[in-house]
Amino acid sequence: MVNEGRGRLFRRKDGKFLIYLPKDFAEDSMFPFKGVDSVFVKVSFKLGDIKLLVEKWKEPPPQAT
Repeated sequence: MVNEGRGRLFRRKDGKFLIYLPKDFAEDSMFPFKGVDSVFVKVSFKLGDIKLLVEKWKEPPPQAT
């Protein structure tokens, strides 16, 4: 079981930020986001903390117009 891995947060040339997760971490049988190529997530943090919380988004966010 792989319940932690070393990933990376980086900024693309277009200004967007991406989080890379190692393959063995994301494909582990206990990984909470199963069987999807893409999933909406909610990302949050507490002021002064160095942790991110990533949760499955209950409803997809509205489409940008």
